[in-house]
Amino acid sequence: MASVVLSEAEKLYIVHGVQEDLRVDGRGCEDYRCAEVETDVVSNTSGSARVKLGETDILVGIKAEMGTPKLEKPDEGYLEFFVDCSSNSPELEGRGGEELGTDIANTLYRVFSCENSVDLKSLCINPKEHCWVLYVDILLLECGGNIFDAISIAVKAALFNTRIPKVRVLEDEEGTKEIELSDDPYDCIRLNVDEVPCIVTLSKIGYRHVVDATLQEEACSLASLLISVTSKGAITSMKKVGKGSLDPESIFEMMETGQRVGKSLHVALQKILDEEENLGTSRSKVGFLG
Repeated sequence: MASVVLSEAEKLYIVHGVQEDLRVDGRGCEDYRCAEVETDVVSNTSGSARVKLGETDILVGIKAEMGTPKLEKPDEGYLEFFVDCSSNSPELEGRGGEELGTDIANTLYRVFSCENSVDLKSLCINPKEHCWVLYVDILLLECGGNIFDAISIAVKAALFNTRIPKVRVLEDEEGTKEIELSDDPYDCIRLNVDEVPCIVTLSKIGYRHVVDATLQEEACSLASLLISVTSKGAITSMKKVGKGSLDPESIFEMMETGQRVGKSLHVALQKILDEEENLGTSRSKVGFLG
């Protein structure tokens, strides 16, 4: 992951500020940076979103394609995640970027392994034969800290924006089945994203923890806890990252903070998505190259 080199004096300044609930950029320990969310930014996808969280810039595109259901779940569709870390950071070139991309994809598989996160049964067209497969492509345009949270926000926004064509299964007298796609672009399936979790990363700095850490703050943190939280505050998964250790008391405090902050994050994100949806075609599109 991209990192910055800080002197001991700079680290001490950041750590002391966190102890007083005053971070370098003026935020409190539980405050997120200003986030920009825009959906429907890539034309040749079923759904897309771009999220800028501070200096972190994420682009997500979702493509719905027809496939065969998995043997263990014959009446469900499924999601596939692909991550490209083509950031301008030298540390994310080559193998470093591949390892980070694999780590992010594995984390997302774990987050979305919760049964209620996405209604996968609605993606089934014909049990055991045909289903919709959602290919979620994630592009890390710029890394400015806290990439897991930014990616989870972008994925939820892209899923909200996703439109899947309605299909009909026709069967002739001989029992041969044919699939007919609707020609009407407005005749589509929308996914319910109410239960899609967002990741809240809590970084331990000194004796306290912060959310939405910058690259400088990440350099001062030896351990972080990634918590996926639903809009109702339910924790669906947890993952500890970093070389340092976390004591049980700190973990429980971080879980409580993650639930509280996660619920607020969902409310703010849903408000933005609903406002953009209500604007319809009248909204001005910036586009991911804008």
